[in-house]
Amino acid sequence: MTADALSLDMAARTATAGSPIGTHVVTPQQAKKTGQQFEAMFMTQMFQHMFEGIKSDGWFGGGSAEESFRPMLLEQYGKMMAQSTHGVGIADAVARSLLHAQEHRNDPGAS
Repeated sequence: MTADALSLDMAARTATAGSPIGTHVVTPQQAKKTGQQFEAMFMTQMFQHMFEGIKSDGWFGGGSAEESFRPMLLEQYGKMMAQSTHGVGIADAVARSLLHAQEHRNDPGAS
């Protein structure tokens, strides 16, 4: 689990601690941030699969240092993509879904 995923999990547990399940209100800003974090994680996973087959340049790359730092580089690529103007659209969809689910939770008769 990455540091961001761990902090997101702990933030979610802290935010809902002491309140009944399903009563935590998500603001549009929180939904957007959660969507961006999800998109960043998704893009990082995609980049990891894309870079699996790429061999390092023998002159300027490779070795244990590259093995250690490549996942961090790919994580930053994922974050940059998610925080760009519209990313790839996953963040917006996740934010809309969170807010839509919250509306239905608060008003079961709404559609």
